[in-house]
Amino acid sequence: MIMTLNSPAFSHDGLIPKRYTCEGEDISPELVWSGLPPATRSLALVVDDPDAPDPAAPQTTWVHWVLYNIPPEADGLEASVPEAKLPAGTKDGLNDWNRTGYGGPCPPIGCHRYFHKLYALDIVLPDLGKPTKAMLEKAMATHIIASATLIGNYEKMD
Repeated sequence: MIMTLNSPAFSHDGLIPKRYTCEGEDISPELVWSGLPPATRSLALVVDDPDAPDPAAPQTTWVHWVLYNIPPEADGLEASVPEAKLPAGTKDGLNDWNRTGYGGPCPPIGCHRYFHKLYALDIVLPDLGKPTKAMLEKAMATHIIASATLIGNYEKMD
């Protein structure tokens, strides 16, 4: 079975609806996954934008959401999930606004791609506090047994 990551809110390479962005309610979209390898002990999720600030001349990858130690029994995340309602044991990392939780698409110029990356890990990670994406990637680097990516696109409406 192949690990998959989907959203009822948008299709792969489709447009992310405004309600999940800074121009709308700025809430996280519902995410659903399946096909986890039997050896999965935890999951990690990173949502980022490699097109910042301008897709014509990207300079950085902007991180929108960092989660880790999601239990493998979970089959997704509900829309607008607050930290208190994350699956038991799930830990929140820091996004590039230097806060925990989801920060929706808010591109300053052009149409950006938003990568929702789910990783199946062969361990439950130690408590990393509030890690950045780089800290999480370092901690999970040798423990990724599968991954799935869902890409959504968004451009501000002026």
